[in-house]
Amino acid sequence: MKLYRNSLRNRIFFSMILLTLISSVLIAGMSIYQYTEQGKDYHNKRLQRKEEAILESLRYTLEKTDWSNTTDNLPFIFDPVISEISDVHKMPVIIYDLRGHLIKTSDRNFVSGDMKMQLDSLTLYNLRNADEGRYVYQFSEEGLTFRSSYTYLKDDRFKNIAIIHLPYLENDDFIDYELTEFLYRIGIVYILMFMFSILIAYLLSRYITKSIREISDKIKKLSISKRNQKIHVDVTGSEEINTLVESYNDMVDELEESAVKLATSEREQAWREMAKQVAHEIKNPLTPMRLTVQSFQRRFDPEDPEATAKLAEYSNSLIEQIDVMSNIAGAFSTYATMPAQKTEQTNVPKITQLALDIFIDSDIHYSEDSTDLCAIFDRTQLIRVVTNLVKNAMQAGHPDRESIIHVCVTHNENQIFLSVEDNGMGVHPDNEYKIFEPKFTTKNSGMGLGLAMVKQIVENFNGTISMKTVYGEGATFTVSLPRSK
Repeated sequence: MKLYRNSLRNRIFFSMILLTLISSVLIAGMSIYQYTEQGKDYHNKRLQRKEEAILESLRYTLEKTDWSNTTDNLPFIFDPVISEISDVHKMPVIIYDLRGHLIKTSDRNFVSGDMKMQLDSLTLYNLRNADEGRYVYQFSEEGLTFRSSYTYLKDDRFKNIAIIHLPYLENDDFIDYELTEFLYRIGIVYILMFMFSILIAYLLSRYITKSIREISDKIKKLSISKRNQKIHVDVTGSEEINTLVESYNDMVDELEESAVKLATSEREQAWREMAKQVAHEIKNPLTPMRLTVQSFQRRFDPEDPEATAKLAEYSNSLIEQIDVMSNIAGAFSTYATMPAQKTEQTNVPKITQLALDIFIDSDIHYSEDSTDLCAIFDRTQLIRVVTNLVKNAMQAGHPDRESIIHVCVTHNENQIFLSVEDNGMGVHPDNEYKIFEPKFTTKNSGMGLGLAMVKQIVENFNGTISMKTVYGEGATFTVSLPRSK
């Protein structure tokens, strides 16, 4: 499959591959997003559980103490137990009064600077306006992510007596490890899925475009001059392909009917034109024949001493016109019904020289590059081909120079070339495409069937004939025949 072609097959193939890649990227992105959200939810719930446990421990201490549950007594109440609570839950515990002043902390190292000794007004405002009496603030410091939870500590009468601050460090090592492992495994799956999708896309694109490609190939070979083959499809094919194939087959039937009608019409037209031409050519000698007979009737005198000579003159004139009519009829008959061809091994140089022997008085130069060049051809018809080509060359002579004709037989590995070159008038550019058509001629006499007959003979033996010409300088006719080995 050539990738640079903008074909339907390539578009289907690359569309499926692109769809697979987009799906893989979306799934991978969604997985990363899911793990990120899952990590946030994990840390939020974990902080909430620790907060509830620490508050429960602090409330338990308040219930067991002998001190009055007031804000001022909190440093004395929690002094012996705050470090133990922090160690058990592995989290620093910081206690502020309701105005945000530091009362007690389990970790002196956590407090650094005045900002930790006093809660800022924004934090106090957010805590007071929190619906559940709990405010969580997330921030980053030195590349680490923290969650600070602020909540009220209540006495046995559910009165706020302090603010509990729990700083929580988010450790994502476990989640990052799980995400890495997941991406590694899903990456392997994606690679296998991508390779499998390439195979499926290739096979599926071939299957989808198989019938279309077959129709395309058939359409390229479609010709009105030959019988075209229909396409036979599997009944399990898609409805669209079956419809397209049926339309193509219907078109083949219609084209065949049109070709038959066109061929019939062309044959009828050709015969009508040929009949007109023959009638015109026959009428030409009939007029002088009529005049000759009428003159003979008026002027012939049996008593005239020159009666015999005049009778001979009249007879010769009639015979001459009859010969003209006979030649016309013979030419027409020759073109219309070619004699049965013989398929035989023919030595082309030898038969060509034999055909040239009748042109004794003409200036004809013959050459060949081998004496043993054989083709499957009827030797009699080959003589007719050479004779017609040479006669045409002689009749095409230039009035201002002596006619010179070159006949040459050459060959290559597979072909034999018979060329006839003259230095005559050549063929006018307007007439080049009509030179091999029946009844076309630029001469004052003849029916224009010679070159048409030559073309028919040559093509009957799988050969070709072509012409090269320069108007006013001459023309070269070349017959190409398959070489017999």
